[in-house]
Amino acid sequence: MLTVDSVSVSLGGERVLDGVSLSVAAGEVVAVFGPSGSGKSTLLRAVAGLVDVESGRVLVDGVEVTEAPTHRRSVGMVFQDEQLFPHRDVAGNVSFGLEMAGVERGERDSRVAEVLTAVGLEDFGGRDVSTLSGGEAKRVALARSLAPRPAVLLADEPLTGLDADLHDRLAVEVRSVLRASGTTTLWVTHDRAEAELVADRSVSLLDLGWRA
Repeated sequence: MLTVDSVSVSLGGERVLDGVSLSVAAGEVVAVFGPSGSGKSTLLRAVAGLVDVESGRVLVDGVEVTEAPTHRRSVGMVFQDEQLFPHRDVAGNVSFGLEMAGVERGERDSRVAEVLTAVGLEDFGGRDVSTLSGGEAKRVALARSLAPRPAVLLADEPLTGLDADLHDRLAVEVRSVLRASGTTTLWVTHDRAEAELVADRSVSLLDLGWRA
């Protein structure tokens, strides 16, 4: 479903990724771990089209998207800091991608209810996002990314900032959500234990062709 083929990226004149290659099968959750500053987030941003690829290719479902704009790649992204819209309630946040895709209101409302139930927040649609706990906010961010049914979900250390008990519990819950939805996922983290909790397969960025 996702192929990263010998991708190199430079930022500010510095090589951040150098010939990275990775494949993720349909429905598979693959975690890439490595120390802070090693280029994990840059890898996700290259897949999403948020940074330019200097050389190499990115393919989603067999179609090359290396030069395609982000909105034409069928990828969803979950960020470290959730980036929820403060002027929208929970349901409004989750429905955002569906609105941008022009999904009809009834179908949109049904899908929002479906994904909120999947992440255990079925009664939270009308909640102000400023009232959410850290774990609830991360669930909303996940639901928002899953709602448009992306071909590939990109998760950029989405469990950062949680206390240890909540972190581990939510990692297991997210794993269940991703399995149930069959969502192909590329998950990056600095925490190898988290990678093993969430993913079907975990790899070090150092093993993907990256060179310091």
